[in-house]
Amino acid sequence: MAQVTIKINGYGYNVGCEDGQEAHLQAMAAQIETRMDSIKALGGANGETRLLMLAALLMADELHDTKAELEALRAGASRTARPVKPEGELGKRMNKLAQRAEQIAANLERS
Repeated sequence: MAQVTIKINGYGYNVGCEDGQEAHLQAMAAQIETRMDSIKALGGANGETRLLMLAALLMADELHDTKAELEALRAGASRTARPVKPEGELGKRMNKLAQRAEQIAANLERS
């Protein structure tokens, strides 16, 4: 298991990940940083904990919307002869994202 130091809001965090996934973990941290920068630009938060909470809520909202779109696609497909499953690249990416999020959360709890 690789160890990566990610930077969020100027702070470094050591996080474990699968070997070869270091760049992906850095990209996820950059996504969090982008959302935090957007929140700061709006003047909507003060304090790191609040910034992280709002960034997490933004990301959860995006995930919720993505799941709703997927369910709508499934519902539309259920009216056709061939059901659509979250397979292929999208399904694999969603499953990997969920697994990585759980791993990251577990690693942060241990830190």
